[in-house]
Amino acid sequence: MDGKGLEIYEFKGGVHPDDKKELSKNSRIETLEEPEFIRIPLSQHIGAPAKPVVKVGDYVLVGQMVGEAGGFVSAPVHSSVSGIVKKIDKFVAAPFGLPAPMIEIENDGKYSSIDFVERENYLDLDSKELLGIIQSSGIVGMGGATFPTHVKLSPPPEFTIDTFIVNGVECELYLTADYRLMLEMPEKIIEGSKIVMKILGVEEGIIAIEGNKPDCIEKISRMVEDEPIKVIELPVKYPQGGEKQLIKAITNREVPSAGLPMHVGAVVQNAGTVAAIYDAVRFGIPLIERITTVSGEAISKPKNFRVKIGTLATELINQCDGFKKMARKVIFGGPMTGFAQYKLDIPVTKGTSGILALPHDHVKSTDYESCIKCGSCVRACPANLVPSEMSILIENRLFEEADKHDVLDCIECGCCSYICPSHRPLVHMFKLGKAKAMEIRRAKQEKN
Repeated sequence: MDGKGLEIYEFKGGVHPDDKKELSKNSRIETLEEPEFIRIPLSQHIGAPAKPVVKVGDYVLVGQMVGEAGGFVSAPVHSSVSGIVKKIDKFVAAPFGLPAPMIEIENDGKYSSIDFVERENYLDLDSKELLGIIQSSGIVGMGGATFPTHVKLSPPPEFTIDTFIVNGVECELYLTADYRLMLEMPEKIIEGSKIVMKILGVEEGIIAIEGNKPDCIEKISRMVEDEPIKVIELPVKYPQGGEKQLIKAITNREVPSAGLPMHVGAVVQNAGTVAAIYDAVRFGIPLIERITTVSGEAISKPKNFRVKIGTLATELINQCDGFKKMARKVIFGGPMTGFAQYKLDIPVTKGTSGILALPHDHVKSTDYESCIKCGSCVRACPANLVPSEMSILIENRLFEEADKHDVLDCIECGCCSYICPSHRPLVHMFKLGKAKAMEIRRAKQEKN
């Protein structure tokens, strides 16, 4: 079955930048050369950091758990190589800038592994068993959000889930990791979807793909003709892949303010996450690798790699023949939502969908100006917010007022910053405003 003829609903706002995917879209997935060592961050997910269960000098195997989950909303981490644990320490070089605890493992090049448990009749397992495998495998949202997947697939009993969506949109600029995954390994997406549908008790799944990936749409549509899954083609508009925007576009349901997809009966999983679920359930392989795009006008040969978690960014850039221009900015993720880095010895984590290197002529460097109240950001905001008003309140440190203007509903997509004629760093302001609003809320709760 396919999604042709189904009504696609419009979500408010959004922008239409050049997607820049032509740089890497035709690069088949390559396996990265063996790193000499890896650094496994203990916090690669939303929630409590993992706790180390190995010590310096221990010999570890591929797939061995080296950090156990620190709570229910947490995820274990596993070694992607075999070798000796050299350090367990805080390293300054972490994807989000602050020092973070990591486990450094020297790669012996042998890739001796634990005994992975393969399951041929994996769909005969019950939901509880499937969830247990996903939880112990350390799977998190691989589109960038990194929310522990077992939590997302365990909605409270009062919520009935009737819609499961695989997010194959990949609307972020430059990134083609999910595109190549869907094109080269579509069976993982399909079988992983069936596993999630069994867990949720959903009878029909949806794979949502933007219209700029016609080859993926055609290929997967043909493969699911006899499956309880349909492929839906979506218009090309950023951020079409935002979770709330995707639900609106497909079901016309509005996720309420401060609400979650389960409040409207939906669950969304990234294509890479669904493939990781299949690998874990079918072959017993925990989340120790991912597909990552290395792109940008400063990269000599943009590529898509299968990368071992913990590999440093320098390794990936070197295998692309390095820089062809001086890189003004290196970003983990995409240019709209990613994090600029100040060093290159940063490890790839479960959420690293891409590494971008942009030259001087592709990076704006200008002082921002006062808001001219043109309304461009309001028209572009897909979350129905008023970014101009929120930014002025935050500039004046009126964080409680910004909270009343629903700053916590900001999805940090970057549409407002992209469209602003005054070059205002709106997303940066909203990150600050959200953090301060949460501080104030917590302080009030403690006082009460």
